[in-house]
Parts: sequence; structure tokens; C-alpha cells
Amino acid sequence: MPERVLVADDDRAVREAVERALELAGYDVVTAGDGVEALVLARRDSFSALVLDVMMPHIDGVAVCRVLRADGDRTPVLILTARAGIPDRANGLDAGADDYLPKPFEVPELLARLRALLRRAVLTASSASPAEEAEERERPVDVLRMAALRVSPGTRRAWWGAAEIRLTRTEFDLLELLVRDEGLVLDHAAIYRAVWGPDAGVDTKNLAGYIGYLRRKLTEAGAPDLIRTVRGVGYAARRP
Repeated sequence: MPERVLVADDDRAVREAVERALELAGYDVVTAGDGVEALVLARRDSFSALVLDVMMPHIDGVAVCRVLRADGDRTPVLILTARAGIPDRANGLDAGADDYLPKPFEVPELLARLRALLRRAVLTASSASPAEEAEERERPVDVLRMAALRVSPGTRRAWWGAAEIRLTRTEFDLLELLVRDEGLVLDHAAIYRAVWGPDAGVDTKNLAGYIGYLRRKLTEAGAPDLIRTVRGVGYAARRP
């Protein structure tokens, strides 16, 4: 079976060029045009490696990497960017990326770096002891926190302090997305793709309705106003 690689870049020409090069090298390639779509695909499917551009709309590549690492996803990540400065490289690596390739790049170097990432992933997996594997399986479920709000993706439960917030599936997905990207303003289209899937149509009234339900349940649990409306753009989760 060929190695499966997700390529995310908002520049269509770059995305298609990388896709063709990887397919010619024998990889099975899936593409995404922005960070939200990349995050949805990475969470939904299994990949051998991720190739993420930094400068993408909605959610950038570094943020995608940071969220996946918070989820416990260890898929090798290669960051592509036109920002080649040391602080920019450090930012990507600190977010959990495994390697960093500045643009413009030559295809042979991209392929070589990808092969190196995949080799390291195989060596890491094969070197884990039974005790380490058991520890990984028993690791506590990741809990997202914002002020006194706790959101558990693994159990799909949320609390404000000691009060549990009873949420529908969609309300939970919406809250998880906002809390994961605390402080970032997510536009309507980005939220629809992340919560309802990449093919969902945009209906701002429907989204506003779900935001209203979520705000009411947070208020009933004793939480202050955590979800801010950015008029004409979208929504953001921010601490009081």
C-alpha cells in the first residue's frame, strides 16, 4: 500500500505541483485548500505524513499542527513557508512540526525530507517498548481549558467549574472548535467546514442559532460571555 500524504496549501499552483510530484513518486495524495479543511481531514482520516503551508486562511499551518499535537496525533508534519527566518522556523518546530522547508524549494529536496520523516516515524514506532506502548494507551484523555471551562473531546463532555453543560453533538463540536482556537476569529465559512464538513453550505442564520443555544447553556451553567461576535466576520472564544 502506498504511503498516504495530506498536502495543505491555499496556493492552488503550489498545491497541485506538490500533489503531482508526490503522486509520481508513488504516494497517495489528499489535498486541502486551507487550514480548517486540513484539520477536518487529518482528524477524520489516517495519513502517513502531513505537508502544511504556514500562510493559509482561517487557520494557519502552525495552528493546525499545534491542535493535532494537543489531540495526541503524532503524524509526521513537514511545514512549508515563504518565511525562512529563524524565529519562524522555531515557531513551527515548537508547535510540534518535525521539519521545516522554506519556499521556493526544489522537488527532490521535498521528497528527500518526506522520506526522512517517514523513516524516523517507522524507527520511533518500532523502538517503543511494551511498557511505553501501555503507557501511551493509558494516557489520560486530553482536556481543553479556558478559564473555568473544561471541554473533554474524548468523552464529549463539558463543564463550567463543577457544573456539567449538556450539549447536543453540534453544540459540542462548535464549542470544541472555538475553545481549541481560543482568541482566533473564525469566519462563518471556516466554522461550517469544521463542524458540518467541507461540503456544507453557509447559512449564517443557522450558525447564529447554534451560537445562541451554546451561549444560553453556558450562561445557565454560570459562565460569563465567552463567545464573542465579530460583526461581518465570525466568532471567537475569549476569556472574560
